[in-house]
This record gives sequence, structure tokens and C-alpha cells, in this order.
Amino acid sequence: MTHELEPVLSRIADALERLAPDRAPQPAFEAARLFRHDPASGAFHPAPDYPLPLAALVGVDRQKERFVENLGRFAAGLPCNHALLWGVRGTGKSSLAKAAFMHVAKGAKDLKLVEVDRDQVTALPDLFDILRTRSERFLVLCDDLSFEEGAAAAKALKSALEGGVSGPPANVLFTATSNRRHLMPRGHGEDRGLIASAEDAEEEVSVSDRFGLWIGFPPMDQPTYLAAVKGYAKRYGLKADDLDRRALQWAQLRGARSGRVAWQFIRDLAGELGKSLPL
Repeated sequence: MTHELEPVLSRIADALERLAPDRAPQPAFEAARLFRHDPASGAFHPAPDYPLPLAALVGVDRQKERFVENLGRFAAGLPCNHALLWGVRGTGKSSLAKAAFMHVAKGAKDLKLVEVDRDQVTALPDLFDILRTRSERFLVLCDDLSFEEGAAAAKALKSALEGGVSGPPANVLFTATSNRRHLMPRGHGEDRGLIASAEDAEEEVSVSDRFGLWIGFPPMDQPTYLAAVKGYAKRYGLKADDLDRRALQWAQLRGARSGRVAWQFIRDLAGELGKSLPL
């Protein structure tokens, strides 16, 4: 009887194997220093090193010093704080985080950067649990974070940072960039009742309190903007007799002065002069 059941049992086992979810691929963190995490597949996709050197970022010296100091402590296994880089758009928040990572990673081989999408914040607790078991140290970066989906994403981030009964992973440092200091979406509460929207707002503001280090990026004034343009031009060997005038005209057309606008002007100038740039 048992012999007769063997083919049936074998077919059932094969069917169950096909129905079972695919196992998440084992991360190969030795392949690179920068990775992008895909929660759907569980994969960590390697990315090339960030090419812009930290010294090339002009007008944010105070912010660079504070962030590098905190990241250096983390890399050395010393007490440090999760960081929120907030301020107006285009002031170099994301660039500083990545350039600072490359700067610190030169002396810390086990330091890795994992970038997560802001729409996948709810997957952070699972990601932190995966990284917790690794020997490497991870800077987890979420660019342009805000809780457009409301309190659910805020609760997930709080859970990740607090770590539940296990506590937060000691080998993970979370850094977020945002245009808003308290991470709340614009038009907050328009489609909800006053009590519900107030509760959501409290949940979202309480998340920003989990960041021990807040680094602000104010708008650029004209001298700082021109200093950024000149700094880029000098670094990449770009010369123009009317550099200041052209840079100011470029900013006027864009309606803003920022590190991003300065870099876009430099890209345009480099293309005009037939020079190549790292980005």
C-alpha cells in the first residue's frame, strides 16, 4: 500500500514546492558599497560608488562637519543618532549623505549604504531585521521622506527605529532627507475629520522626535551660490570671463539659488566647453 502511495505523495510534494514562495536571495554585500533594496523580491541591488567628492559640496560646511562626525562615530561602533536632513529643495541634502558615506567608508570596509524608496517605508521593520543578523554596519538612506500615506507609514518607521522587544539594531543608522522638518504631507487632514487628522499629525510629528540629529539646510544667499559655482568651475577646470553674470542669469531663469541650480549651470557650461563631468 505504501509503495502505491509513493508516486502520489511525490506529486503532492512537487506541487507544494512550486506553490511555496521563492526564497529571498542571499545578499552579497561584498559586491559593492552602495545598494538599493527591493522589498518585493528581498534583493539588494548593488550600485556604483557615488562619484561626487565631499569637498565639492560648497556652502554646507557646518552640515558636512556634523553629519560626518555622527557617521564616523557609527562606523567606529560609538554612540550616535539617526539623522534627519531637512530644508528647501536642491540644497544638497541627498548629495551630502552619499558623499559623506563615501568619505567615511574609505576607512571602514564593513560600512555599507542601503537606499530605500520613500513609498516602501512600511517594509523598514523587516529590512532592519534582515540587517540585524549581518556583521556589516549599514547606513540606511531614505530620500525625500514624507508620510503621504498617513500614520501607517509613520508607525512602521517608529517600529523600525525602536526595534520592538529586540531593540533597535546596533549595526543600522537611519538617515532621511525631507523638505519638511516634521515630515507631514502638504494638505494634511483635508479629507479626514479633525480628530483623525490630529491623531495622524501627532503620530507623524512623533516620528521626527526619533531622529536625535536634525541638520537644517537653509536657502542659499547670492554669495554662497556664486561660491558654489566658482568652486565647481575651479574643481573641473571650467573658465568663463563672465562666470558670475551668467550664473546669476541662470539662477534668475530657474527662480532659485541652490547647490542643485549651481551644479546644473556647471553642467551646461561644461557641455558648452566640451568638458566631461563625473555626474
